Amino acid sequence: MVRTRFAPSPTGSMHIGNLRTALYEYLIAKHNGGVFVLRIEDTDQNRLVDGAMNIILDTLKITGLTYDEGPNIGGNFGPYVQSERKHLYMPYAKELVDKKQAYYCFCTKEELESRNLHKYDRHCFNLSATEISEKLANNVPFVIRQLIPEGSTTFTDEIFGNITIEHAEIEDQILIKSDGMPTYNFANVVDDHTMEITHVVRGSEYLTSTPKYNLLYKAFGWEIPTYVHLPLMLNENGEKLSKRRGDASFQDLLDMGYLPQAIINYIAFLGWSSPDNREYFTLPELVEVFEIKNISKAPSLFDHKKLAWMNGEHIKKLPTEDFYQLALPTLKQAIKANFVDLAAIANIVQSRIAFLHEIPELVDFIDTLPNYETALFIHKKMKTDLEISQTALKAILPVYENLNESTWNNETLYNAAVECGKSLNLKNSQILWPIRTALSGKPSSPGGASELCELLGKPETIRRINIGIAKLGES
Repeated sequence: MVRTRFAPSPTGSMHIGNLRTALYEYLIAKHNGGVFVLRIEDTDQNRLVDGAMNIILDTLKITGLTYDEGPNIGGNFGPYVQSERKHLYMPYAKELVDKKQAYYCFCTKEELESRNLHKYDRHCFNLSATEISEKLANNVPFVIRQLIPEGSTTFTDEIFGNITIEHAEIEDQILIKSDGMPTYNFANVVDDHTMEITHVVRGSEYLTSTPKYNLLYKAFGWEIPTYVHLPLMLNENGEKLSKRRGDASFQDLLDMGYLPQAIINYIAFLGWSSPDNREYFTLPELVEVFEIKNISKAPSLFDHKKLAWMNGEHIKKLPTEDFYQLALPTLKQAIKANFVDLAAIANIVQSRIAFLHEIPELVDFIDTLPNYETALFIHKKMKTDLEISQTALKAILPVYENLNESTWNNETLYNAAVECGKSLNLKNSQILWPIRTALSGKPSSPGGASELCELLGKPETIRRINIGIAKLGES
């Protein structure tokens, strides 16, 4: 069975690169009917940020990337947390020492700095067994280092193919730190093995570290997992996407108005391509089609314009009631008039926005008709001018005044306007554009003339048409 794991460090906000890794790991597992594991890697206690674990958990919940197993916590399973598993790692490190694949190092930080080393010089590797025993008996602080043999390691990555790294480029890395905590690299291997992880998915920056992991697997006699190293993600300046450079986190994007499902859909394409060139996907649809073979090795560019387009697509495809509930707080804040149906407004604006924060500017004319200039009635494409507009408004006014409020709806209002235009030998646009302009007082609006009439209601529609006639009479 395919088993993947998302193993973030709780050091701050959820970086988009980390979220993409989580998404790919989730999709690989779920596409193959496998298991997606969450593991919090908090071995570096100095870098921990209060609340960061909750950010991780909240992000996965919001995006729907549900993990499948973990230790039981009050009847529910939580994530695996490395600091809570501290007791597991030292025995494995000592096993490597016994196998001559690792050794005790007693060098202090000051000693290492005084030697000005490019990489560790194996000073403690040459200590005798007696010296080591005496230091351990006297509780001299130590770390345990991996012994990197001579030669090279060749491994196969699902994306980048066969890669060879010379061991001369690799330092004898620390496995257990002086505080007894494992390093990220060591805990990573032990946990992946004990949790039976079959596919290790991570950024391509870890390609050169992979031999260190493989040497540990071989030293223990464990099976090496399948490696899937993901391509770089670049910002719009062509630099590696990084929160240190101020690139947006997941929470930043939410704060900008992006929907979680749109973010997930978009970042799926930052390194992957769909087999049928589709771009819009829900999470279940991604699970169905996602395959490792369609991941690219080429760097991907984070494009805010494309993400904004994707956000608009997801807003347009939301069920009407879902969009209404999503937009309701914004609508209530933007519109105070009690004569309009907020659900109807939501229905009109849904196909016209990419972000909820665009709603107020679209609907601000509802509460208060702007003090617009009559030049708005002139539209070359619609073939309208001031004279035509005044004729159209004067003609439609009695027609609308004679309509019953019980039949005051978009279809009736549209047909009435069209028939009125025909009687004046006007094109549809020549009567609808003046009505729309008089009702909105804006160069563009979230609906056509008859939609705005229905939305504003009969009294307000008649009032605004009269204002338009008066303005045109003064021009």
